[in-house]
Amino acid sequence: MIEQMLLKSKEKSTYQEDSVGEKPIRSVAKALSWRIVGTLDTLVVSYILTGRISLAASIASIDFITKLILYFFHERIWNVIKWGK
Repeated sequence: MIEQMLLKSKEKSTYQEDSVGEKPIRSVAKALSWRIVGTLDTLVVSYILTGRISLAASIASIDFITKLILYFFHERIWNVIKWGK
């Protein structure tokens, strides 16, 4: 019985720590790492479709900037929402 109480206590404290949210710098790091993956995908797809690396790089560059900004704000908004925490 005591063991079960200790386990429940640990579960509650972990949940409370997780429900606090993330710092903005973590959202920036996640956005950057995801955008690198996404941009490489966009670069490859753009190159396959256009056959021109310069055009593909231009498309990928614009895609990187716009989606990085959108993802950051998306993460920050979801961090404020209490649902599911």
